[in-house]
Amino acid sequence: MMKKLTALLLAFCMLFMVACGNTTTQTAEQGDIAILYTNDVHTYIDGPLSYDVIGALKTELAGQFEHVLLVDAGDHSQGTVYGSMDFGETVIKLMNAAKYDVATLGNHEFDYTMAGTMELIEWAEFPYISCNFYNLENGERTTNVLDSYKIFELGGEKVALVGITTPESITKSTPAYFQDNDGNYIYGIAGGDDGAALYTDVQTAVDAAVKEGATKVIALGHLGDDAVSRPWRSEDVIKNVTGLDAFIDGHSHSTVEGVKVADKGGEEVLLTQTGEYFDRIGLMVIDGETGAFTTDFIEYEEILETVKDEEGNAVVDDDGEEVTEVVGYKFVSELYTGAEWVVSEEIKAIKDAWIDKVTEELGVVIGTTALTFDNYDAEGNRLVRKQSTNTGDFAADSLYYLFDNMDMDVDVAVMNGGGVRNKAITGDISFLTCKEIHTFGNVACLQTVTGQQLLDALEWGAQAAGTGESGGFLHVAGAVYSIDTAKEPTVQKDDNGVWTGGPTDGYRVHDVKIYNKETGVYEDLDLTAEYNLAGYNYTLRDLGDGFNMFDGAINVLDYVMVDYTVLANYIVGFEGYEVAATNSPLLAKYPGMLIDYGTVNGAGRITVR
Repeated sequence: MMKKLTALLLAFCMLFMVACGNTTTQTAEQGDIAILYTNDVHTYIDGPLSYDVIGALKTELAGQFEHVLLVDAGDHSQGTVYGSMDFGETVIKLMNAAKYDVATLGNHEFDYTMAGTMELIEWAEFPYISCNFYNLENGERTTNVLDSYKIFELGGEKVALVGITTPESITKSTPAYFQDNDGNYIYGIAGGDDGAALYTDVQTAVDAAVKEGATKVIALGHLGDDAVSRPWRSEDVIKNVTGLDAFIDGHSHSTVEGVKVADKGGEEVLLTQTGEYFDRIGLMVIDGETGAFTTDFIEYEEILETVKDEEGNAVVDDDGEEVTEVVGYKFVSELYTGAEWVVSEEIKAIKDAWIDKVTEELGVVIGTTALTFDNYDAEGNRLVRKQSTNTGDFAADSLYYLFDNMDMDVDVAVMNGGGVRNKAITGDISFLTCKEIHTFGNVACLQTVTGQQLLDALEWGAQAAGTGESGGFLHVAGAVYSIDTAKEPTVQKDDNGVWTGGPTDGYRVHDVKIYNKETGVYEDLDLTAEYNLAGYNYTLRDLGDGFNMFDGAINVLDYVMVDYTVLANYIVGFEGYEVAATNSPLLAKYPGMLIDYGTVNGAGRITVR
């Protein structure tokens, strides 16, 4: 009883604070519907915008709009240590507390094995929907795993949300998770080489929702707008179906406040996506009178205050400018005009307790660096999935060092760009820092492969170079190579985006050279020779990112060490645990190796022309 009374008191206090914080008297417009939406949060829960804010914001919006929904377009359970430490359980608790109404599955919801995916769905107090995620029996499609859509009765409108999951999920998580122990697929995600299978599933779901009485139909998809995702992008779907009014998207981390795309019948569909990592919250409004759709972002600004000394005078820096500090935040939005800043203390308590626990467990400092390890350029563009970065080099070197330090014969190490997740890192390095770089918990392995298999892997990883990004872009240690972006990629793949054969019109990848430990120089790749290749089971064994060319490779050693501890193992190998530009323990042992972490663009192991 005391717990119940305490909970009621907390709820009352929260509502009281929200009401007092509202700077504008609001009256809900008759019939207006507001839909708050997120995508690609990737468990970044420790910034100004988080679930404690969006939960309170949902309550706050009820004073401005008659009906309010909160939805997510996928990739919320994996991405940082705050997700991977308990396989997404606390993130789902936070989403439950924020009162999400519905979500769809992103590709990273499959990262904890299929059993883990089903556990996420079980933990959620909101429904997951997907019209194109289905069961297979003896190679034949049977039932859908989830409901295709969810209808909400909101006054005079029946709003249907149709869930769509990217077919890239099979390769961008781990294909083995979609298979039984004999390698037979028991789950599928409709796509098709030409996209027709995906379009059919979406159209079927839209038609069924309308038949059930839906007056507004919104796609809640995780498809994105990357060129490499054709023909499965959100725009591709819109152009090949009818009946959608709007499309809330995810997957490509694009910032799209709202663009209109013509559907198959020429009707305009409003497409939107919020970017990534809780940088902003989407707000879609359906006008109660006209039925018109409008979108806006709820972003935030820092509230700054001048720092003063003990005598009350403003503190100035060396340039004579007043020093300021962040004392709070305020919302920036055209459609939202409520409180300056709202936070649910109940949700904040859950969030803070989890952050404190993770920090305590993984916060031990194991090294330091004066360098800045990054994967983004000065303009904020992500580089790691299309070119060398110093973090990509470092991650590949960590794998090489792991096996070399175990006196294993290792020739090359590869690291997929999609597995390198950090932004700028400098100063003290802890296990937590290493988890910022590698968030997935993949396990290191060593295999004997042929030169041809290695070339095919590099070619597969380079298929989007010059035109877009690919999580399969391979960073290397003990090797160098070049990519000719003027040459069209012609690698072969199946309906699931898994490699089936080399290019039909010549290789984009050329001048591949492997470091010879005896001569100390890089020598031409021999397609018929055998090489010991280090990597993670995701890439080498589980078909991650569609890497299927290693079939028949000899397994030398597997399940050696989890990814973030591979990084930590390398860091403590540096003298004085200080990571500098050219003091790698690998370079000390092999002076001819190309190792230099001095700039974000890496040491030049990969030439992209």
